[in-house]
Amino acid sequence: MSALLSTAKLLISCQDRPGIIASVTNFLALQGINIIHADQHSLLVNGRKSFFMRLEFEYDQKLIDIDNLLNDFKKDVASLYEMEWNIFRDNQIKRIAILVSKMDHCMLEILWRWQSKEIYGDIPLIISNHDVLQKEVESFGIPFYYLPIQKEHKEKQEIEILKLLNDNQIDLVILARYMQVLSSNFINKYTNKIINIHHSFLPAFAGADPYGQAIDRGVKVVGATAHYATEKLDQGPIIEQDVIRLTHKDSKKKILELGKEVERSVLARAVKWHLEDRVFVVNNKTIVFN
Repeated sequence: MSALLSTAKLLISCQDRPGIIASVTNFLALQGINIIHADQHSLLVNGRKSFFMRLEFEYDQKLIDIDNLLNDFKKDVASLYEMEWNIFRDNQIKRIAILVSKMDHCMLEILWRWQSKEIYGDIPLIISNHDVLQKEVESFGIPFYYLPIQKEHKEKQEIEILKLLNDNQIDLVILARYMQVLSSNFINKYTNKIINIHHSFLPAFAGADPYGQAIDRGVKVVGATAHYATEKLDQGPIIEQDVIRLTHKDSKKKILELGKEVERSVLARAVKWHLEDRVFVVNNKTIVFN
C-alpha cells in the first residue's frame, strides 16, 4: 500500500428503498475511491424498513480532499435518501478510559490486547475506587487515578471522574467490573460510549450476585454480556454475549473461575468492535457488523 493511501469507514442508516447501495458505491467510484469491505442489513424499526451499511474504503490523500468529498456526499447522496451518516478516519485514534474496582481480569485482558495492537486506541488513564491495582496499571505505563467513594459524597467522586474524562478527551469508557452504579447525569454525557461487562447472560440474572442467582436456580449455563450502559441497570443495548456450561458438581468458586474467562473475552470483543465502528444502536438493540 502506498504511503499516501489512507483508510476510513462510512456508516449509514436510513429508510430502506431501491438504489441506496448503487448510489453510494457509484459516488465513491467516481471519486477514485476503492471500497475494500462492505456490509449492509435491512431491519424493521418502529414499523418501517430501515437500512444500515458499513463501508471501509481507501483513498489517496494527495489526490482526494476528504473534507470536500464529505460535502459532496452530503449534497449528492445523503440528502437524497435522508441518511444519518458518519465517516471515521482511521488516523483519528479513539481515546479510552477504563474504570475498575478490585478485580483485574477484565482490565488486564483489555490491556494485553491493547499492548499487542489487537485493540487499537489510546488509553491515557485508568480510574479506580480502590488502590489495589495501581502497580499493575502503572506497569503498562498508564497513569492510575485512585478516587475513593464516600457514600455521602458519591456525587463528588463522579464529578472528579467526569473532569478527568473531559480533560483527556475520552471517546469510550470501559467498565471493567467497575462495581458501581453510574448516575443518569454521567451516562447521558456518554450515550452509547460506555461499555459494561455484566457477569450473566442478560436478561437473565440482572443486578447483584448473578452467579449466586444462577446457582440458586440450578441453571446449566451461565454467561457474560457486554452492553452499552443506560439509566436502566443492566438493560442497555447488548453488543456481545457468550456462555459456559455447568454441572451440578460445580461450586460457586469454580463458576467464578469459569466466569472470568468468558467475561474477559466478551468484553474485549465488544470493545474491539466499538473501536472499529462496527456497531449500530437501534432503539435498545444493536446491529454488529463483525
